[in-house]
Amino acid sequence: MSSGTAFPFSAVVGHDDLRLALVLNAVHPGVGGVLVRGEKGTAKSTAVRALAALLPPVEVVAGCRFGCDPAAPDPSCPDAPHTAGSTTRPARLVELPVGTTEDRLVGSLDLEKALSAGTRAYQPGLLAEAHRGVLYVDEVNLLHDHLVDLLLDAAAMGRAHVERDGVSVSHAARFLLVGTMNPEEGELRPQLLDRFGLTVEVKAAREVDTRVEVVRRRMAFEADPAGFAGTWAAADAEVAARIVAARDRVDAVRLSDRELRRIAFVCARFDVDGMRADLVIARTAVAHAAWRGGDAVGEDDVRVAARLALPHRRRRDPFDEPGIDEKDLEEALRDAEEDLGPEDPDDDPGGGEPDGPDDPTDGPDDAPGADGGPDAGADADGPDAGADADGRDADRPDSAPAPPRGAAEPGPDQPGPGATDPAPRSDAAEDSADPVEAPQDRPEVMGAGSAMPAGAPARLSRVAARRFTVPGVGDGAPGRRSRARTDTGRVVRPSDATPRRAADLHLPATIAAAAPFQRERGRRGPGLLLQRADLRAALREGREGNLVLFVVDASGSMAARKRMATVSGAVLALLRDAYQRRDKVGLVTFRSAGAELVLPPTTSVPTAQVRMAAMRTGGRTPLADGLLLARRTLAAERVRDPRRRPLVVLLTDGRATVATRPGGDPVADARRAAGLLAADGVHTVVVDCESGFVKLGLAGQVAAAAGAPVVTVDELTVADLTAAASA
Repeated sequence: MSSGTAFPFSAVVGHDDLRLALVLNAVHPGVGGVLVRGEKGTAKSTAVRALAALLPPVEVVAGCRFGCDPAAPDPSCPDAPHTAGSTTRPARLVELPVGTTEDRLVGSLDLEKALSAGTRAYQPGLLAEAHRGVLYVDEVNLLHDHLVDLLLDAAAMGRAHVERDGVSVSHAARFLLVGTMNPEEGELRPQLLDRFGLTVEVKAAREVDTRVEVVRRRMAFEADPAGFAGTWAAADAEVAARIVAARDRVDAVRLSDRELRRIAFVCARFDVDGMRADLVIARTAVAHAAWRGGDAVGEDDVRVAARLALPHRRRRDPFDEPGIDEKDLEEALRDAEEDLGPEDPDDDPGGGEPDGPDDPTDGPDDAPGADGGPDAGADADGPDAGADADGRDADRPDSAPAPPRGAAEPGPDQPGPGATDPAPRSDAAEDSADPVEAPQDRPEVMGAGSAMPAGAPARLSRVAARRFTVPGVGDGAPGRRSRARTDTGRVVRPSDATPRRAADLHLPATIAAAAPFQRERGRRGPGLLLQRADLRAALREGREGNLVLFVVDASGSMAARKRMATVSGAVLALLRDAYQRRDKVGLVTFRSAGAELVLPPTTSVPTAQVRMAAMRTGGRTPLADGLLLARRTLAAERVRDPRRRPLVVLLTDGRATVATRPGGDPVADARRAAGLLAADGVHTVVVDCESGFVKLGLAGQVAAAAGAPVVTVDELTVADLTAAASA
């Protein structure tokens, strides 16, 4: 099998929105890129890689490592002045690996030349290679934060800057940014999310015929890549020709004031932040009009653009799912039409029938799949299917696929954390006898609008959460919680280790190490004679992400006084904090006769929120089982992710009523289990959920055994940002 043959773009089954979004970006690079969200094995990567073969070739200055345009070369290009002629090369698809280094992304200095010869030798990075091409980031949500910051700067300014060790290099870096992600593995930072012009949600088809066609085409491609690609060459050539024609036409497409007001009305109706959404919809609508062969933007163009540009900009909260309801969009467009009033007959909206072919990937009638079968392909990692296989036009409103999932429903309206119970009885009186817990021994699903006491999660979770950290200095798992040794951050001291890259060099320490030996090395003039043994690395300290494992008491004693409303809200506040600090999270609950790992450690904090909302309550209190399960979970995770240090947050009133063995002492077992966590070096925070006039302080005894601090639920949140910074 030839590894150099890409799966044809026209042979990708379904995924009309995905293919249309990619094509519109190819027509008008100012749209701002595409974020492709979807489950694994849905041809996300296949479609993106197939697009590169359709892009027109690029004319560049001969010998320029930064791909300058001969018609308008970059005056600040490190390779300037440009005296050579021009040459043509294919448009590049540059892939940014998740594990890449900062030097590889922005470029690096030749350390040996810089120190020995005193010359600034700069090696371009991936941003320079992607200039005037496509920068593709697979699993973009897993990209390290410091790389995300560099990517944001380049995407915003169209330039890459290297400022280090007294050397300043700047070059143009304008590219089409395409990212793919699986939401199950964690969400994207809001800053980077907003940089993507369009977003598309892809799912595998559930229709049997479509799935069969996906497998058939994938197997045919694997058996004969060149032959399969040749079969679809005519269809791909037609799409490529349409892209070129649309590019030539896009500058002439007219965007009237009427359509601008329609765009502004829709964005205001959906309450999006900032003005980027308005600009993206305007550019996308212009690109869509050029793609369909029109000379002016019409309402249909605005509809398509809004459907692709608004879903990821409607999130008001990390726990809201991206998406846009088709009914809401149609209602907004109707209201916009009423607001605009009668159309001026002299103002041609250009929204009539397309002058050219309809579908962005429709091939000729005799192309494969023209008999009504699906027209797309599968991912290299597995079969994939699209949303539609009936051949309807992706860029027509009546053929729009089913709307993405809407935003998550708000939590139920429940009393806040400070709310009092109707009958303020003491906890001791209520929970001292076992019969009090027995009536609670019924599963109680705590779903939104269900038995979960409402209000506190919705209100308390939106308050700034107190930041808990793991003591000591970690190894630097990406994040923003605890102190760690990282590749970025402030320099704390030099090290005798040899620096791995130029940015790691501690220059003063290197000079100090070499200075005493200059006479021995025969130095007779200016300059410094260095040897490899003189090099000193800079130890940097920044912040790391942790594994935050919530261990929640869901027993009857917790549910009896409706404490779970406050506890659920507090956990949601901590989950939001974990999302912002890029932590991994897990959830263990204990109730009735044992403990359950409700959520294995994951970076998808919204998934934790969903599992928390569905948590079951009632029964007795097997506190020791919950702590032992937490210990086993951490031991397994230590093997998978050894750099990520754990932080256990135990929320309980401390009333252990179930022993680990028949006839045992439940309280003593709980203390022993807590001691085992401490012996493993696990940092624990105990949240005392006890309330009422009489408090037994049992949670404090567990905390003492674990060597853990004790806080109350009220102390989990802080009133303002100033208090949050000092917590």
